[in-house]
Amino acid sequence: MAKLYELLKSIQVLDAWNEQELDIHGLAYNSRKVKQGDIFVCIKGFKTDGHAYILEAISNGAAAIVVEDYQEGWDDIPQFRVEDSRKALAALSDAFYNHPSQSMKTIGITATNGKTSTSFMTDAILEEHGVKTGLIGTVVVKFGDYSEPTKLTTPESLDLHHYFAQMREQNVSHVTMEVSSSALDLKRVGSVDFDIVTLNNISREHIDLHGSFEEYFNAKASLIREAGADKWAILNLDDPYSASLVDETKAQLLTFSVETGDGDLICKNLDLSTGRAKFTVEVRKPIYVGEAPIEPQEFDIELSTPGYHSVYNSMVAIAAGLLSEVPIPTIQKGLKSFGGVERRFEMVFEDDFKILDDHFANYGNINVTLSTLQQMEYNQLKLIYAIRGSRGVTVNRENAKAIVEWAPKLGIKEVIATLSESHVTEKDQVTDEELRVFQEMMKDAGIHVHLYKELDDAVRHALSEVGTDDVVLLAGCQGMDPGAKIALEQLNKARPEMDEEELFKPLKNRVAGIM
Repeated sequence: MAKLYELLKSIQVLDAWNEQELDIHGLAYNSRKVKQGDIFVCIKGFKTDGHAYILEAISNGAAAIVVEDYQEGWDDIPQFRVEDSRKALAALSDAFYNHPSQSMKTIGITATNGKTSTSFMTDAILEEHGVKTGLIGTVVVKFGDYSEPTKLTTPESLDLHHYFAQMREQNVSHVTMEVSSSALDLKRVGSVDFDIVTLNNISREHIDLHGSFEEYFNAKASLIREAGADKWAILNLDDPYSASLVDETKAQLLTFSVETGDGDLICKNLDLSTGRAKFTVEVRKPIYVGEAPIEPQEFDIELSTPGYHSVYNSMVAIAAGLLSEVPIPTIQKGLKSFGGVERRFEMVFEDDFKILDDHFANYGNINVTLSTLQQMEYNQLKLIYAIRGSRGVTVNRENAKAIVEWAPKLGIKEVIATLSESHVTEKDQVTDEELRVFQEMMKDAGIHVHLYKELDDAVRHALSEVGTDDVVLLAGCQGMDPGAKIALEQLNKARPEMDEEELFKPLKNRVAGIM
């Protein structure tokens, strides 16, 4: 419980009506979840406007309302007008829970690709260090004994600050969280006290939400630009957009590179011949954090997660670990024991041939995935691609372009494509235009397309032709979520002599595509 006037100190109130001091029992942005004594914050969303639900909120017990536009007819309830109700919700939530994120080291990770894997890697390092951790992201929210699948990459601000409050109660000292562009744009991470922030990479994604690539970049960049002088920003000098922020933040900088050899941390002697990276990290200058600086030195890293992108993700996690004062041997052990995140260049079968599963989301992600394959040793590549549905012609053209550009380097002369009609909901169905642009790009490049309506048939085609030392790549987002399960089930029928428990082990803790 909190006093109304005390909470209002956290926001800028432009106008107020029917002011009175009240005991506030909670906050709500969904009128159906309002309880007696709550403040109802009216959010203007893309589809609905919270201002239209004030009657329901008051009927459920709202004691006061926060609005962007004055609402007539509510003369018996305190009403406070603000410029941005989303920003106000974040500040009020932080104040109501008594600023919980200030009680722990909070690491905010944004990127177009790799947010989930990087956050899990960072959490693995911190757990290896023996501290109590929290993790907030696309796949799960977890801390202590609590764990639940998530619906949003970054929760709404009220839910987010509530999570922080619960973590504080369980003495969590370090939190790693994914920060999406929409979360930054929609103020979901407003009033979060980030200690370490990072932007790893940027490519075209979610442009429809932001209107343009420039606005998308600016949303991402705000995490770095708004970091204070007592904070740390980790930037990837191989990515021009991340590198451009070096002079645009007050935060202390820790920079890295994998390819250019620039920055405070550099990756050397990279070996990706098995698909799983081994490399050396060079610390090129003292890093002043904690009581003693981290002196210039070199140390070796061995990853259990496959993929070239895992190298970049691990460099961010290594940097975050160093800034969290985790000893280097602990960082090495944490990364080696980390098994990866589902559908992020995940090895789901590894015997006489390999099956890799990757979400293949966008041009940048596809480039990184296929560049890893170029550095691996194998015979032939069987590419099964679930065309990305309802994401627009631009994204699908660029995805096709990435495949076309890599085709001659990887010996791709045909693609097994699928619409995954039985495995996607309406919001992920492939449109006629999306299919047309994909087929046109492949035809112009001389790549033959085997098109299947159903994912099961596409997988069956690939497995019927696979040979020794080949790689089958299950590539695609929602349409490929069940791909690994389908492939392993088909293998189980074709090879009944195989140990069934061992075969299905990669699916044991999987969330995507299991139902």
